[in-house]
Amino acid sequence: MEKIDYKKTEKHLYIPKQPAIVEVPEMVFFAVDGRGDPNTAPAYAAAMEILYGLSFTVKMSKMGGEEPEGYFEYVVPPLEGLWWTDDPAFDGRAPADKSLFYWTSLIRQPDFVTEEVFSWALEKLARKKPELDLSGARFWRWREGLCAHILHVGPYDAEPASIDRLSAFTAEQGCAPDFTPERRHHEIYLGDPRRTAPQRLKTLIRHPVRKIHTFS
Repeated sequence: MEKIDYKKTEKHLYIPKQPAIVEVPEMVFFAVDGRGDPNTAPAYAAAMEILYGLSFTVKMSKMGGEEPEGYFEYVVPPLEGLWWTDDPAFDGRAPADKSLFYWTSLIRQPDFVTEEVFSWALEKLARKKPELDLSGARFWRWREGLCAHILHVGPYDAEPASIDRLSAFTAEQGCAPDFTPERRHHEIYLGDPRRTAPQRLKTLIRHPVRKIHTFS
């Protein structure tokens, strides 16, 4: 049986050909919150190790005969990130001082992953890597709702041009940004910067939006 790869089965949510307005349904995630420059902050590097450690603990559970009920073969989904700063006007453009970033790093999980499965994976990873502080890891069932998104191709520092395109498209569709503490600038990393040239990196940029109602 072919492995489920959400990037292929749900292309409209990961690899749109054009900017689009989408309704993002409820999904299951493992998440870690933090603050600081993702390029230098030890907390960000630790979050990566935790998220991938938990994700692959679940994926490889079948190897030890410990797979959860409903388990199926799948590809671990890409890393994602929610980003914000204390600036209320923040729209996804990185500040000059990236240490000002707050972030939630997350990896989607298959629907068979429950809080019980998360707790099991947490205990398993803690035994394997006792040096990791897993206290910040959390299970998150999240419905993102109405959003606009665009596929950015190129270096992360060149994202402002794509954000401008996305903002223009959002307005053309009769929508407005809807950033709140629950709805953030969202990036899905479809390329590995360790293996991909910066100009070929693919990043989905997603912004929460709301429809603008006009009355005559």
